[in-house]
Amino acid sequence: MTASKPIYHFQVGDRIEITSVELQDVMRRRLLDLGFVPGAVIEVVQKSPLGDPLAFKVFNTTIALRKEESSFIYGKKVYKEVV
Repeated sequence: MTASKPIYHFQVGDRIEITSVELQDVMRRRLLDLGFVPGAVIEVVQKSPLGDPLAFKVFNTTIALRKEESSFIYGKKVYKEVV
């Protein structure tokens, strides 16, 4: 099994299972409401030319996060298809 790392480390096309969200207060609530919850599988769909922000597909919605936010969301790469 692979270790969790911040989701901004992953590459376009990677599918990630979120393991934890280490933010607090309003930002934590906002990201949980958007679907960044432990156990959810997201996909990196696009990176800007300078690498910040990144776009993630979460439950058929594309959401862009800055490195500042995505560095506190941890996940591990999913290697098999999740049904």
